[in-house]
Amino acid sequence: MPKLKIFVGTMYGGALDVAEQVQPLFEDAGYAVEIHDQPTLDDLVDSPTDLALFCVSTTGSGDIPGNLVPFVRDLEARSPGLNELRYGLIALGDSSYVDSYCGAGRALDETLQGQGATRLGERLEIDAMETFMADDAAVPWVEDWIASQRLKVA
Repeated sequence: MPKLKIFVGTMYGGALDVAEQVQPLFEDAGYAVEIHDQPTLDDLVDSPTDLALFCVSTTGSGDIPGNLVPFVRDLEARSPGLNELRYGLIALGDSSYVDSYCGAGRALDETLQGQGATRLGERLEIDAMETFMADDAAVPWVEDWIASQRLKVA
């Protein structure tokens, strides 16, 4: 059974809630799913990862949430080369912060691509000004992502 790892960057739990809400969709598609809410780079590179999903909220002025900072620092410092990694990204933000809207997700996306990883499809950006419950946008996006990227294995 292929493995999907969901890496969560969250301050108040919104991105973790999204991860937990989409987990069954991937299980139904045939994946063994692990959610990493205190992710380390080793979680990504030391054991097989067939597919990754990053659920990342933005804090402050476009900053990466504290629980994801060590992961990102190690990713930048170790430059592990992620040419085999296929991933999706869900960024949570608030468009009233115009200059930093979804800044953490956008920055992580750029870093992953800089390491050679391949994003499948478009990044989902969820605006708290328009969507009260982030999973209301994430669940249909994941359903479509699984279908459009032909990720179903079961």
